[in-house]
Amino acid sequence: MESGPATPAPRSYWLTRFCILRLLGLVYLVAFLVFVLQAPGLIGSRGLLPAGDFLARVAAHAGGAAAAWGRLPTVFWLGASDAALLAVGWAGVTLAALVVAGLANVPIMAALWALYLSIVHVGQEWYGYGWEIQLLETGFLAIFLCPLLDARPFPRHPPPVAVIWLLRWLIVRIMLGAGLIKLRGDPCWRDLTCLVYHYETQPLPGPLARALHLMPLWLHRLGALWTHVTELVLPWLVIGPRAVRQVAGVLLVAFQGFLILSGNLSFLNWLTIVPCLACLDDGLWARVLPRALAARAAAVARAARAPSLPARLVPLALAALVAVLSVAPVANLLSPRQAMNTSFDRLHLVNTYGAFGSVGRERLEIVYEGTRDEIVTDDTRWQAYEFRCKPGDPGRRPCQVSPYHYRLDWQIWFAAMSTPDRHPWTMHLVWKLLQGEPAVLRLLATNPFPDAPPRYVRAVLYRYAFAPPDDPTGAWWRREPVTVWFPAFEPDDIRFQAILRRQGWVE
Repeated sequence: MESGPATPAPRSYWLTRFCILRLLGLVYLVAFLVFVLQAPGLIGSRGLLPAGDFLARVAAHAGGAAAAWGRLPTVFWLGASDAALLAVGWAGVTLAALVVAGLANVPIMAALWALYLSIVHVGQEWYGYGWEIQLLETGFLAIFLCPLLDARPFPRHPPPVAVIWLLRWLIVRIMLGAGLIKLRGDPCWRDLTCLVYHYETQPLPGPLARALHLMPLWLHRLGALWTHVTELVLPWLVIGPRAVRQVAGVLLVAFQGFLILSGNLSFLNWLTIVPCLACLDDGLWARVLPRALAARAAAVARAARAPSLPARLVPLALAALVAVLSVAPVANLLSPRQAMNTSFDRLHLVNTYGAFGSVGRERLEIVYEGTRDEIVTDDTRWQAYEFRCKPGDPGRRPCQVSPYHYRLDWQIWFAAMSTPDRHPWTMHLVWKLLQGEPAVLRLLATNPFPDAPPRYVRAVLYRYAFAPPDDPTGAWWRREPVTVWFPAFEPDDIRFQAILRRQGWVE
């Protein structure tokens, strides 16, 4: 009797689904770990922007919590205590770990999506990045990639092809959004010089950023040109014939891999790889994955059951919903006033994306400093607080943390390009440092005042630039002061107290 094939049919998606869900589970795992470890200092009751206070303001504006629930869906309307924040975070960690281990079905994936939606809706500035809504859209589609209850790595029902195509539609919009925002934004993308600045001025440069920054101009131009090809040409190949689509998928994954090595864009690039994998089918996966895994998928595929009528109709209904909700994102892509990273519905089901529509020409950094001196003079000795990953001490090597994400470090990068009044939480950070608040101090790399809080805290704005590799001091950065971003404050300072009262941070 002739045995069956050792691998699934080339145009099937058993192995594709397996890889998509495992990688998405890893992204969810990192995202929830970031929340568990940083939420107390960011949105906890003693954090910089407490979630409870935020929800109270939303409820007051909406006319009550019941009305606000519809405008801002989140489980934290049931309670936003520190215990509730951590309970949601750890629940997400647990479920995501199950998915990484190979267990995924509709209830697990739906719970992950709902929990992360709840976090994003109370995250305020800390959760205003494009990858948050991208994770929600990707996670929502993944719910329908799974069987209802069967959580095994290779369930009996085949992956819905309609959902595979919806993931391809997602990567098309992600890449086109990123490419078009560049062409319409900073002129350096059009003259191919943006990468001359990008590696040095990106939010959190990695260890390879200096070497990339020092590449010759022709390589920077070539890199910018390839960026345009990847973001504006390859997306069209995703909807092409099988061979072309698979080449496009491999090139898109390679592009995201380079971005991972060149900087720290949180889990954005890892997440973007997820829909890229939908370009690949089992014919390719069987060549690169272990034979035992491919054989296991083939055995399940041979014994697969035909999906029921509801199971066939649900993906089609999802495709119809996505088609309707895609009208606004497509209109945005075609608009000369294209918005970047925007949602058009409260559940973030179908969104528009974009990245680095503008590139900074210089790197500005805010350095928080404290002193125990009783009086501030020109001779005051200031000691700097070091953040986890952003440049501070010029001698410290840039970090490599992606897919992990230090949210405070990112947000202060944005603040450095503006003024304190546009980012009032920066003043609350001063207050927390003056109080020696443990939850906030855990967000930092060092605390120069471990025994007692400082008497004064100030912030100085510096201009940073990469030091050459042969710098005699061995420093990674050179810096020069630009201005005092805000002056030295002590706890009883009348002006400082007035600022805190206006924000409701002190009575």
